[in-house]
Amino acid sequence: MRPDLSAYWQLTRAGFRKQANYRLAMLAGLTTNVVFGFIRAAILFAAVAAAGGELSGYDQDGISAYVWLSQGLLGAVELGFAPSEIGDRIKNGDIAIDFTRPVDVQATYLAADLGRAAYTFIPRGLPSVLVGALTVGLTMPETALPYLLGVVSIVLAVTVSFLCRYAVNVLGFWLVETRGVRSLYGVTATFLAGLYVPVHIFPGWLSALAHATPFPSILQSPIDVLSGRVTGWDSVQLLVIQAFWVLVIGALGRVLTTAGRRKLEVQGG
Repeated sequence: MRPDLSAYWQLTRAGFRKQANYRLAMLAGLTTNVVFGFIRAAILFAAVAAAGGELSGYDQDGISAYVWLSQGLLGAVELGFAPSEIGDRIKNGDIAIDFTRPVDVQATYLAADLGRAAYTFIPRGLPSVLVGALTVGLTMPETALPYLLGVVSIVLAVTVSFLCRYAVNVLGFWLVETRGVRSLYGVTATFLAGLYVPVHIFPGWLSALAHATPFPSILQSPIDVLSGRVTGWDSVQLLVIQAFWVLVIGALGRVLTTAGRRKLEVQGG
């Protein structure tokens, strides 16, 4: 059976509504975003000042945009490795039920995650950026195109992030416990995505290593597009790179899911 696309739209809406139930968690996330935003801004402002007012193309306003956009995107892209429903269902065997449904397992969880991410921007993402703009200030583009491309980049970033986390979780078909792998992924992804400092500040060899992974497409790329650091064709190139990682990591997750389905054994056969 092949599901109608409306089924995935309903799953996206369900993910949005489900996230809306966690209002206190969103408030806590906003508070954390703002507090750490001020801490990161202070540290990076000092680094820019020590470099003579410009560091790897960032001045104070540019680095402020990087800080507050990254804080605003953090909840949506989920760089840290939060508990995953798909991982739990593989561990307890409930994934067998998912395989009997007339929807694709990978696409099902992706649709729900897109809905989750969409809601996160309302009480957590946009207010974080607004706080930064009203307090320390930030430079943003004055034309509409960077924002339109930025929305596309954010959707691709959320998709890449989910597909990476999905691929790590489906390793549970072969591993008794995946917490170690998930922790390693979380540490590696947050660093190489450019959460602590921009990838552009990395030494040459480390920057090359980061760009050989999908992680900059999760955070650094949408920040570059939204902040206007890259414009025109360069912005389109970043979107193409993000789409490339969607295809590659998505294909990896699909291969792992197919192989895991063949291997899966639950009580009763």
